[in-house]
Amino acid sequence: MSPARSEHDETRGWIVPVGGAEEKVGHPKILQRFVRLSGEDAARIAIIPTASSLDETGTQYEDLFLELGANKAKSLPYRERIDTESQDWLNTLDEATGVFFTGGNQLRLSATLGGTSVASLVRRLNARGVPVGGTSAGAAILPEHMIAYGGIGGTPTAGMVSLAPGLGLTNRFLIDQHFRERDRLGRLLSALSYNPFAVGLGLDEDTAAFISPDNVIHAVGSGAITVVDVSQLSHSSVADAREGDPLCMTDVRVHILPHGASFDLNTLKASPPEA
Repeated sequence: MSPARSEHDETRGWIVPVGGAEEKVGHPKILQRFVRLSGEDAARIAIIPTASSLDETGTQYEDLFLELGANKAKSLPYRERIDTESQDWLNTLDEATGVFFTGGNQLRLSATLGGTSVASLVRRLNARGVPVGGTSAGAAILPEHMIAYGGIGGTPTAGMVSLAPGLGLTNRFLIDQHFRERDRLGRLLSALSYNPFAVGLGLDEDTAAFISPDNVIHAVGSGAITVVDVSQLSHSSVADAREGDPLCMTDVRVHILPHGASFDLNTLKASPPEA
């Protein structure tokens, strides 16, 4: 899947992957900022809880976004592919000023929505300026390539990770969530070894990458974003390694971005938080 093209007078919307377990009470700064980007008290947020197996997930996020000041918040619980043909739900989605995917199982998302009019519409919405975000599995699905599943540990190994097609909002980065908490550096590196074009983003829990229309990542939350830049990779052993062998990857750059730090996907330059 490829990102939808923006018209000449339109600017792509923000892309907001969240590492999971975002703060929902007290000071929910990630969700609050998403509401602001979606239009504050005029925001109409479409929630897609397809990744979750819990029936109440969609209504919980409806309540959250309304409490945070959104004008409307509507859950669109696509459970089967036939649900994506509902014209009423497509109309609600088309009128949204923000789209948010909940957590759960990212393969449930891709298997239910992949290749449907819903996926195409979300890409078009983002291309015409609507922010699209997601948490945990809902974050993993956002780019062109998605980590479906993989092992744990800090060392990349051959066969450690499996990829699947994502939603296709961008091909510039690859997402891994619950990053520090579930020890996922190895599987993110393994995924990047297949094709060192994208930048790897490892998102800690309660941490989001607010990615602006001009492709600058702004870290928000209580954890950090691990940025893995393989643009200068000089060697990868992935083509010759046997299943389970540790991979050799040389000249990999890693940046750690806590709240307030940023990373420019165009220049590949990281900036620390302002004093």
